[in-house]
Amino acid sequence: MDKSDAAFRTIGEVSEELGVAQHVLRYWETRFPQLKPIQRAGNRRYYRPADVTLARRIHTLLNRDGYTVKGVQKLLAARGAPDAEPVAVVAAPRPAPIMTPSVPLDELRAIRSQLADLLAAG
Repeated sequence: MDKSDAAFRTIGEVSEELGVAQHVLRYWETRFPQLKPIQRAGNRRYYRPADVTLARRIHTLLNRDGYTVKGVQKLLAARGAPDAEPVAVVAAPRPAPIMTPSVPLDELRAIRSQLADLLAAG
């Protein structure tokens, strides 16, 4: 049975959707303060739609785009959590954006692949 987009999700449902273990989601909660699912009795986690969106974004940045946890932390702190509802709104100046590489990401991936091939042949 499919849930509506506005329905809360359990940690198991989010874990299955993203293809990551539940302990990985719990680890992300410790590293990304923006990711705060509601916890009910027995510490059962319920992810709001904004939490699910943020978890998808974190997953994409870590596993597809090649960011480190620290890199994603900096990115989310600088740009805010995209498509997520802020837990608390505080009037503060926005930090300067993180510099983007001057070399396209695809080119960097190609270089990384060439280096891996050279090391393997090595």
